[in-house]
Amino acid sequence: MEAKSQEGHRKRLRERFNQSGLAAFLDYEIVELILTLGTPRSDCKPQAKEAINRFKTLRGVLEAPPEELQKIKGIGPTHIFVIKFMQDVAREFLKEQVLDKPYCRSSREVFDYLYHSMRDLKKEVFKIMFIDSQNRVVEIEDLFEGTLNASAIYPREIIQSAVKHNAAALIFVHNHPAGNPQPSDNDKQITQDLVFAGNIMQIKVLDHIIIGENRYFSFADAGLIEEYNSDFLSLKEGKTR
Repeated sequence: MEAKSQEGHRKRLRERFNQSGLAAFLDYEIVELILTLGTPRSDCKPQAKEAINRFKTLRGVLEAPPEELQKIKGIGPTHIFVIKFMQDVAREFLKEQVLDKPYCRSSREVFDYLYHSMRDLKKEVFKIMFIDSQNRVVEIEDLFEGTLNASAIYPREIIQSAVKHNAAALIFVHNHPAGNPQPSDNDKQITQDLVFAGNIMQIKVLDHIIIGENRYFSFADAGLIEEYNSDFLSLKEGKTR
């Protein structure tokens, strides 16, 4: 009887998804559905609820290290494979949504695209969006991870990547795990250094966006990219006189 009851429960979850999509689900129910893909005949509700209790959100579960997930009794290698596979499929889908599309020079557009993949990261991750001469996003890469400082960001590596992708312009994005997107002095110094390097190589820096908790800071919107470009021109003109 218990097996029939569980099968009925799983069937009802699938039917609800077919009718209403994920909007009709609680986070633990989404995790439960994911886990049942790994063990279709098992009751995965207890593991799903414990996973949400431990990692707080659906995103937290998807981003959790495998060794931490397997500390939950009943979650094994097959479940880990399914979770990580779905996570990577979702990332690839989101990436394909923006690649080869025109960039509208909107910081909000970039924030909306990257927020859900970056908001729960425990470390700072520094991403680069490469823009071609037709104003299309041709690639997005993670170049650095960890606390950002001027000695950890290498403009030479960034310029090399830009040349490899034949980029005409760049957008930098990184997250602040603490949630406050206001730039630090290091953030400002790094951005100025990158704008200067871009000017030397004739590659435009369009923006540097810092993602926090449901908000962001845009160097372009704040006028700082324009300011750094003006500083570079002033230095260049001073040297040519």
